[in-house]
Amino acid sequence: MFGKYIGIDLGTANVLVYLKGKGIVVNEPSIVAYSEVDYKAVAFGHQAADMLGRTPKRIKVIRPMRDGVIADYMITEAMLRHFMRKVSGRFSLFRPVVMICIPAGVTNVETRAVLDAVLQAGAKEAHLIAEPLAAAIGANVPIDRATGNMIVDIGGGTTEAAVISLNDIVVSSSIRVGGNKIDELIQTYVRRKYNLIIGERTAEEIKLQVASAIPVRDNVRVEIRGRDQIDGLPKTRAVTSHEITEAIGDAVAAIVGNVKTVLEQTPPELAADIVDKGMILTGGGALLRNLDRLLSTATGVPAYVADDPMSCVAIGAGRALEHLPIFKDSLTPV
Repeated sequence: MFGKYIGIDLGTANVLVYLKGKGIVVNEPSIVAYSEVDYKAVAFGHQAADMLGRTPKRIKVIRPMRDGVIADYMITEAMLRHFMRKVSGRFSLFRPVVMICIPAGVTNVETRAVLDAVLQAGAKEAHLIAEPLAAAIGANVPIDRATGNMIVDIGGGTTEAAVISLNDIVVSSSIRVGGNKIDELIQTYVRRKYNLIIGERTAEEIKLQVASAIPVRDNVRVEIRGRDQIDGLPKTRAVTSHEITEAIGDAVAAIVGNVKTVLEQTPPELAADIVDKGMILTGGGALLRNLDRLLSTATGVPAYVADDPMSCVAIGAGRALEHLPIFKDSLTPV
């Protein structure tokens, strides 16, 4: 067997790469810094993320993926090439075989763009798998049987809920709401209530520190630093966990609504299986405090966070590639 076999979770927020025999070998932000002078990339991943909000005018820092699909084709291709070279070696004689994840609800044009970008970035062969299916495989859900299994994958740009049976998706629904939308809502709330402009990274830190899907008993206060909207000077303010819970309410409600939509469309026999087994939450958004409790209360179906939820999609993509004959008919056609 020549060349590397790799699974890629090309997410709006992060890129994760699974290498056969080694597991997750890359976990970096989907961020690229490039020069506006010659349109060449100058930094990727963590290095580019450190430049956010700190660059001169000639260097632009962007997320080339938006809502789970490619927003900037050339920059996405450069990012893929960078991470694939990082895994397979700059001067590898054999090009890698790649399984890449895409949201279940994307159009044929968006699907083709991802496939072309992977091939242009140096893959010998590329296959596409729907994110909920990859998440289920990575979370060790027994999807090969004729029973209903529910996966809710909450990424940076999209939330996807799906019911899976016999290695394929039976019902699914995708909305373009995820971790990035939650960050935006926090930024908007702080700007409106405190006249304080904060950056993406600060909003994400607030989310990680105090955000919760439901109000918590301990109303924790956290200090935030930003630029005052009125006088333009740096200021410090304190926000509470209850305020942040209120701020992200719309995004959380949309996620719950998406899960309910899938449950309403699920055939009765599979629905009975799901009530018994519960739903599995994957993706970085699954780490939002008390989201599992909220979903359990709102739907009447037990909800469990997967082990290492952020890595499930990339691991599942890699495993699907390793067992390609089993999953070949379940892959996304182009």
